[in-house]
Amino acid sequence: MSNDLNPLELEILRRISVAGPMPVSEYMALCLTEPEHGYYMTRDPIGARGDFITAPEVSQMFGELIGIWMAATWRLMGSPENVRLIELGPGRGTLMRDALRAANVMKGFVDAIVLHLVEINPILQTQQEKTLERVPVPVYWHQTLNDVPKGPAIIVANEFFDALPVDQAVKTANGWRERRVTVDSAGNFAYTIARDSILHFDNVLPSAVREAPEESIFEWRSDIPAIDLGRRVMDDGGAALVIDYGHAQSAVGDTFQAVGKHAYANPLAAPGNFDLTAHVDFEALARAVEAMGAKAHGPIDQATLLRRLGIETRAARLKANTPSERAIDAALIRLIGEGPHGMGHLFKAMAVAHPNLEKPPAFDK
Repeated sequence: MSNDLNPLELEILRRISVAGPMPVSEYMALCLTEPEHGYYMTRDPIGARGDFITAPEVSQMFGELIGIWMAATWRLMGSPENVRLIELGPGRGTLMRDALRAANVMKGFVDAIVLHLVEINPILQTQQEKTLERVPVPVYWHQTLNDVPKGPAIIVANEFFDALPVDQAVKTANGWRERRVTVDSAGNFAYTIARDSILHFDNVLPSAVREAPEESIFEWRSDIPAIDLGRRVMDDGGAALVIDYGHAQSAVGDTFQAVGKHAYANPLAAPGNFDLTAHVDFEALARAVEAMGAKAHGPIDQATLLRRLGIETRAARLKANTPSERAIDAALIRLIGEGPHGMGHLFKAMAVAHPNLEKPPAFDK
């Protein structure tokens, strides 16, 4: 390891020297959210000049269709006069800006909204304030979902759960052992596995995972964020829409990755300088929200969600009113395509709703 270490590398090294190899989740949390040097605390990572591009930045169509989904969900809720519109991890505010513009099609909806944004990045909050300065609704910021005032709620989480810390275990001849981050003989961060197996781990694993071959890697996250989501839907009524990349059923596989400047990188290199993510296990997410009594609908892939919400019709209308037909076609392919650069199949969507609510829009087929 170089003598020219950044402060976050020094802190991780200190912790390992004191307590031994650290869980992958602890390493990931430090890299992303350490208050002074964490990746999400120090920069705006989104866009062509950043490290990655999210669907709302690809085209206005994405946010507009989410706005239609929210308005239709509000109608299913009985059109409450005061509804909390909550976004978890709102990026630059682009999704909500476009969604609120489109939501005007539902009479009375925008007048009923108070917008609550759950954001820990001070730089992105400043950008959100600029993006949303002209929206016709009150806007408030919070550190956690639990900080949002109680009341009927519609919640949107686009690329939020993938950035939550993930743990990993490796299957060995003697059972599943936790994968951890250590320092190798050359002084670099490296993976290792715990000496002892995780007690009774097989008892809580899906059958398909229990039968995996040796050296398989299984990932899991804390259920607390999903439980909070399910509890919020149950306590106050309403629904949530979760969109993220991941798998519909629990499965083995190492999906822990780093992205910087729109390219993949070593997640153990240069802590704090790359975005770290892992695929979302939608089966586990559904299990957690349903433990609170909420109903999980889906997942369906992003292409199906957007098609059911009318993205192809919206694209045709945009092309009829702009000379940038090629750009609209390219955005459409990016959002619903299934090729290596398409988001349509890799990204999934799940709705979480109070059981008294009818099937949410796009999940009623």
